[in-house]
Amino acid sequence: MKRLEHQCETGHGGEVIETENMKILILGGTREARLLAEDPHFPQQARFIFSLAGVTQAPDLPQGQTRLGGFGGVEGLIAYLERENIAAVIDATHPFAARISHHAATACAATCRPILRLGRPAWQRQPGDHWVDVASMDDAVPALGVEPRRVLLTTGRQHVAPFIKAPQHYYFLRSIEPVSQDLPRFFETIIARPPFKLEDELALLTRLKIDVLVTKNSGAPAIAAKLDAARRLGLRVIMINRPLLPPIGEVSTVEGAIKWVARLASVHLESRQM
Repeated sequence: MKRLEHQCETGHGGEVIETENMKILILGGTREARLLAEDPHFPQQARFIFSLAGVTQAPDLPQGQTRLGGFGGVEGLIAYLERENIAAVIDATHPFAARISHHAATACAATCRPILRLGRPAWQRQPGDHWVDVASMDDAVPALGVEPRRVLLTTGRQHVAPFIKAPQHYYFLRSIEPVSQDLPRFFETIIARPPFKLEDELALLTRLKIDVLVTKNSGAPAIAAKLDAARRLGLRVIMINRPLLPPIGEVSTVEGAIKWVARLASVHLESRQM
């Protein structure tokens, strides 16, 4: 069996990674992750294991080997990488899933595996936007102000608690799945799955008489229409900026990730032929 040795850029070089069956762990959670797994140009010398945290109850999984659930922190992920003989990791998680991104970077450094982030670009402010940039979900609450507002929350069903502390506002919480907790009377839920069209977003914001939109800067094209609609209507947008992620190699397209895997697969093939 041929073995491929990687020299870690972080100074953890020296470990040997089994690569007879080159396995790529894709940490999913974005549309780009699924597109990568389904791309017909994914190198034949490699095969992926597609992993999701399991937050969504009925996830849309690609064909191929998949897994659901967490790893048990950094130590659990290290054990998984070694047990499954993972050759490399592609972090294609949501831009706000900072914990798993840090865990993945740490685990790959510790085990001398190459890692790449497939990250979509953040949304950029356009002429006519009325954005208020904040650093966190907690900071979004005071940014709403003290005067009562009608607020469209598109921050996810798991981030309700900070806004409950500001009951002077009336909130419309939009999420893909129902909220598991009982919400106060000043909340209404909207269950909807993207993509969203501009005309539908304009109609929703107008019908609900929304004053403020609160969103995370995910950069997702499928939900960007709400920003276009808010711009047209002159609405204020509380934009929650992305958390700091570990400094690893990054590409912004599926094509870039495919090329990265292809380069690894080429080295892998050469090592098999030696």
